Amino acid sequence: MSIFTYKNTVIDYESFGEGTPILFLHGWGMDKRIMTGSFELIFQNKCNYRRIYIDLPGMGKSVAGEVISSDDMLEILYRFAEEVIGEKFIIAGESYGGYIARGFVKQYSEMIEGMILLCPLVYPGTRKGQVEVLQVMQRDEDFLNTLTKEQYDSFTYMNVILTKPVWERYKVDILPAIEIQDRHFLDEVLDGSFSFDVDALAQPSLIPCLIIVGKQDTEVGYKDQFKLIENYPNATYCAINRAGHNLQIEQPELFRDIVKNWLIDSDF
Repeated sequence: MSIFTYKNTVIDYESFGEGTPILFLHGWGMDKRIMTGSFELIFQNKCNYRRIYIDLPGMGKSVAGEVISSDDMLEILYRFAEEVIGEKFIIAGESYGGYIARGFVKQYSEMIEGMILLCPLVYPGTRKGQVEVLQVMQRDEDFLNTLTKEQYDSFTYMNVILTKPVWERYKVDILPAIEIQDRHFLDEVLDGSFSFDVDALAQPSLIPCLIIVGKQDTEVGYKDQFKLIENYPNATYCAINRAGHNLQIEQPELFRDIVKNWLIDSDF
């Protein structure tokens, strides 16, 4: 684990490997485990990428300090990229992290070599835009009966594949972050919207881009993200069936295959 400090904000991060840098940004209220758990298996046999995973300010082990808005979040990440990365990099954002990643492209495009968007937020706020009604695609009732009420309520809130293998990934990659969330910061302090339109680019960005969405996503949906291709004409868009907002734990093999092949095709 490493620490980056700027003003009163402290970012907890960890880095693996050498080569083309990739900065991973998790979603609202999560921490770096949701990204390391899903992405690190992709790089087991790849030695040419430096993977940098952070806890966003006010989440996980990071301290918010003076960060009270998405504009502040972007500023601190820019300082982090300047000092810790120090060269052009790929940015990968999940959910709210995908919103922040697009803000980085808009404001600091010269630093970005490529972008991965995993179930990216398009419209700030809770369940805005064309989101899906919860539709459970697979359910193991015998297994679900072994969970406590608290575990059951958490696991079934947005997941659409309710089986033991998915639970095993959920309890390692996602549940720990939920259990330590600073609800005051998330609900009453942090403004999730930028002060500018993150998708109003002066001209389309030609960087390689990968957009992966779940067709049963109840939080951000999958239809609004298709419009992002207008801003990123070199984007690959993949809508995965039988997958919700946590598609990386519900369809892990397919998720990893898509990312692996995109990295190969993009030739970073």
